[in-house]
Amino acid sequence: MNNFETQYIDLIKNIQSNGSYRENERTGKGCYFYHGDMMKFDLSSGEFPLLTTKKMAVKAMIGELIGFIRGVDNAKDFRDLKCNFWNANANESVDWLKNPNRKGEDDLGRIYGVQARDWKSGLGGDSVDQLKNCIDKLSSGVDDRRLIVSHWNPGEVHLQALPPCHMFYQFGIRDGKLDMCMYQRSCDVPLGIPMNIASYALLLKIVAQITGLEAGEFTHMMWNIHIYADQMELAKEQVERVPFDPPTLWINPNIRSLEDLETWVSVNDFDFIDYISHPKIDYPFSA
Repeated sequence: MNNFETQYIDLIKNIQSNGSYRENERTGKGCYFYHGDMMKFDLSSGEFPLLTTKKMAVKAMIGELIGFIRGVDNAKDFRDLKCNFWNANANESVDWLKNPNRKGEDDLGRIYGVQARDWKSGLGGDSVDQLKNCIDKLSSGVDDRRLIVSHWNPGEVHLQALPPCHMFYQFGIRDGKLDMCMYQRSCDVPLGIPMNIASYALLLKIVAQITGLEAGEFTHMMWNIHIYADQMELAKEQVERVPFDPPTLWINPNIRSLEDLETWVSVNDFDFIDYISHPKIDYPFSA
C-alpha cells in the first residue's frame, strides 16, 4: 500500500475500532468520531496524494480550488469551473435559505475564498488580501512564521452558507522547499477528507511553482474526525480495496503568477498522470 493512502485508510480503521458514537443535531444523523490526528505528505517525490481506493472527481476538485483562489462567492461561478460541490449549500441548506443575509439563488456569502482574498478587519472595513500577501513574501524569499491564510472569521460566520471546515493554512520555507500546514475543525472522512488532501496538496504545488520554490511537505491537522452512520458500510468496503500506485501531477508551466490563476487558468491546465483508481463510491452527503 502506498504511504499516502495508508494514512487515510488508518483514519477509517481508527474510527471503526475506537470511534465514539453520537447523534448530530444539525444533520439529524448519527456519526462515529474521535478527536485529534494528523497526516503528513511529502510532495517532493513527485507522487501526488490522490486517493485510488475510489474514483475522485478530479476536475471538480481543481475547479473548486481555482474558485477559492479567485474569491468566488456563488455556486454558478463554481459550476462554470466544472465544480458542482456547492449547489446544495447555496440553494438547499435550510439554515442558509432562512438567513436574511443570503442574496438570492446561488449566493454562498463570504465563504473560504472571499476570506482569503478580501478579509474584513472590522476596523473601518479595511480589506486584507491574505493569499496575495503570502505569495508576495514567498516570492521575495521571506519566511517570517506569519504566512497564514485564515478562513475562520468569527465576525462573519453568519454571512456564510457553510462555516469553514478547513479553517486556516500556513506556509513556511525549509531548506529551499515550501512546506504548508492546514488545520481542519470538522473532517468528513469518506467525502471531505480525500478532496481536502488533494486540494491543499495541489495548492502547495501551485504556490511553489509561482514563487520559484520546490514543494516540500503538506501537514494536515484534524480535530473532529467522523464517519456518518449511513456511510459506515461503504467505508468498510473501501478499506478492503487494494490501492494502486499514486499518480504524478502536471501543472502547465506557463502558470507563473497569482494573476494567471485569477484570469486565464482553467481545469485543463492540470493533469494527473497515470491515475488509476477503483470505481466511485456513492457515499451519502450530509449538508
